[in-house]
Amino acid sequence: MITKIPQEVKQVLQALTDADFEAYIVGGCVRDLTVDRTPKDWDITTNAHPEQVQELFPDSFYENDFGTVGVKVDPFLTVGKKDREHDIVEVTTYRIESTYSDNRRPDEVEFAKTLEEDLSRRDFTMNALALDIQNNLIDPFDGQNDIKKQLIKAVGDPAERFDEDALRMMRAVRFASELNFTIEDETFDAIKTKNSLINNISIERVRDEFVKIILSDYPRHGIQMLHDTKLLSHFLPELELGIDVEQNHHHTLTVWEHNLQALDKCPSKTLEVRLATLFHDIGKPESKQGKDRDCTFYNHEYISARITKVIMNRLKFSKKITDRTVLLVKNHMFYYNVDEVTETAVRRLIKKVGLENMKDLMDVRIGDRLGSGTPKAKPYKLRHFEYMVDKVSNDPINVKMLKLNGDIMIKDLDFTPGPQIGAILNVLLAETIEDPTKNTLKFLSQRALLLKNENLDTLQNLAKDKIQEKRKDDDDKIKDKHWVK
Repeated sequence: MITKIPQEVKQVLQALTDADFEAYIVGGCVRDLTVDRTPKDWDITTNAHPEQVQELFPDSFYENDFGTVGVKVDPFLTVGKKDREHDIVEVTTYRIESTYSDNRRPDEVEFAKTLEEDLSRRDFTMNALALDIQNNLIDPFDGQNDIKKQLIKAVGDPAERFDEDALRMMRAVRFASELNFTIEDETFDAIKTKNSLINNISIERVRDEFVKIILSDYPRHGIQMLHDTKLLSHFLPELELGIDVEQNHHHTLTVWEHNLQALDKCPSKTLEVRLATLFHDIGKPESKQGKDRDCTFYNHEYISARITKVIMNRLKFSKKITDRTVLLVKNHMFYYNVDEVTETAVRRLIKKVGLENMKDLMDVRIGDRLGSGTPKAKPYKLRHFEYMVDKVSNDPINVKMLKLNGDIMIKDLDFTPGPQIGAILNVLLAETIEDPTKNTLKFLSQRALLLKNENLDTLQNLAKDKIQEKRKDDDDKIKDKHWVK
């Protein structure tokens, strides 16, 4: 395993041992090496105190209360910059931690004398591993055996570990989701008992662990465990409302089962797409009308979008991520039939969703279909839809794609700068979406001059009416047809 360790990490390790200090690679990076994953981060622990580490590495910095020194590798590294993965290597002194009165951070940190003391404060046995310069594995809590058993097991008393840092409960589920492991029974029971402590953790930290679960290789596994441990109810209760909610005869799964299965089958690794896939039907319990297999869920996509926005704001996602996720949820029910939907309708959908979001919307639909038990991710209709999107992608779908613009209108058509220009361009866009052949400078200039004497309100209403009238045609097709995912 030592051959997989970056050169700069090995050289920091060697420099410490040459100075007669104990030094080990420790924690998650050793776990990742054990399961043949490439570590993202490398941590070194040592019995050297921070001032001793700094004396050994003069070009280093110590700016925290946790005994961690940032060692800059440039002054002593013998390999070139292209050969290394890290410019800074973190070196932390053995430490033990006192009580955790807020279930989040230790009240104080004390330096320990031995590696075993340091490893005893770790969260899970698989993370309480250390590796020395001779490639010897130190494993006082049998973490390697738990890895072989694919178990997430707390170090020592799991209840004490979660009292120390309640986020460890989320981390347990996240590791299980990333590695496809199960949580050891005593550890699992402790999470169920202590689940309410998660409310003592900032929502941002909870969100970050949730995101890692969503982006893992086994996200359905993770979401199910969040439910089984009762953690999910504290930050995402809306999702659990779909449990036991049966759907109509197009579905064999409940809303809850379908949402999780759709997430599991989603082909995209993009966060917004995976979130949208998980949330796309979250409004069905609220929109359900009727009983048994004859029930309906009219307008559930709009209710789902509203609920999604509430969730995203609660979890403090950025506006950009929130808006894209809500957009995908709101539009996941787009209707497409080869014989009925025209190029104009496709252009209108592209205008509403954005060309840059069309692939993501398709990935939500694929997850939706496969999550319903449909054998084909892309039937002929969806493949034809992709062809149509590509075909019309160069047609005008926003005012920037019109041959006429405000500068030309002012310079050549004697328009006065102001909001009237934008209103006229919106009217012209609505017309060229219907017929792209109208997107010529000559035609648009003539139309603009005809509209020049209209007041602003009339122009805005005209553009709005043209767009809404056509969108209503598309929406009516959705409602009038039996839409099958």
